[in-house]
Amino acid sequence: MDTKDQALVKTNRTVPPEDMRDGQIIWDYLKLGGTIEKSDLILGLGCNDIRVAERASDLWLQGYGDLLMFSGKNGIRAQTVWSKPEAEVFRDKALEKGVPSDKILIENKSRNTGENVQLSFKILEEKGIRPKSIILVQKPYMERRTLVTFLKQWPGDTSSIKIYVTSPEVTFSEYPTKDTGDFQNVIAIIVGDLQRIQLYAEIGFQIPQHIPDDVLDAFNRLKNAGRYNSYLIQQ
Repeated sequence: MDTKDQALVKTNRTVPPEDMRDGQIIWDYLKLGGTIEKSDLILGLGCNDIRVAERASDLWLQGYGDLLMFSGKNGIRAQTVWSKPEAEVFRDKALEKGVPSDKILIENKSRNTGENVQLSFKILEEKGIRPKSIILVQKPYMERRTLVTFLKQWPGDTSSIKIYVTSPEVTFSEYPTKDTGDFQNVIAIIVGDLQRIQLYAEIGFQIPQHIPDDVLDAFNRLKNAGRYNSYLIQQ
């Protein structure tokens, strides 16, 4: 973590300890933390966190995938400062780290996770690539949403594909940077993501998930605090 990021984290924008605890509860639910195995494809989903590209690239360099793919134009919620699509920025990072260009594919039109999945599938199909195993890489708190969205939105038969999900190896307390925003912003985002776990299943964007009572209680406390509602869908 560089000096600017350390200063940002120390600022912490008056987030009370009890809100940090509730944020940790939701983070722990959203981050699956499962194991991964060598796969046909590593698919890094675009976002405002370059560490996702670094994690996906490192996995390829460590021999976890035959092919590396990045998907994403520019997100609707988490805007970036980059002048080009997320997938292209991520590809540049992979090249910088030493991944050969002929091992990288990009999809640079998608604006959300569902489109990441659908449009990546389309490109793979056009190239005659039908992976039997995929490692999905996203932000830590997006692991669960990424998996349940993939299982719903992948146009192919997911029952015949081994799916793994992973993220940059960073804890909740270490997560904020100048790109992701401070703890207040991160908590607001994960509050919004938990709401989407519920709502998006109801409208068919994702497969349903059980949410434990302690996670719902943490969500309600943070929502009622009024400081973390900027990413909530207004119903």
